[in-house]
Amino acid sequence: MALSLPIPPRGQRLQGPSLAGSSDALALSELAVAHRPLAIVTATAVDGQRLLEEMRWFAPELKAHLLPDWETLPYDSFSPHQDLVSERLETLYLMMQNAVDAVIVPISIPEAMPCSSPST
Repeated sequence: MALSLPIPPRGQRLQGPSLAGSSDALALSELAVAHRPLAIVTATAVDGQRLLEEMRWFAPELKAHLLPDWETLPYDSFSPHQDLVSERLETLYLMMQNAVDAVIVPISIPEAMPCSSPST
């Protein structure tokens, strides 16, 4: 079953069709097999992990990797977990070796702080 997604021109982004359930993972795995390498940006780390697992199920030959978020803020006094650091370094190394077909990059945008209106 082919779910053809359009490829955006280099440097541009494209809003794809709304897909239900695991159909996004199926479409992205087919796209990654046809157009390697592919970078996939997700809104949350949970979405990224789900896509990784489902894409590996749909296309076991696909070399898909997750570039996990640091899960720390710039001003935190503690370092990211060693497993996250190791996974990021492994994924970046494999990307440099051209050994990755698809890399999933979750981005976490902190919610905006509510603005208080000046009292008059």
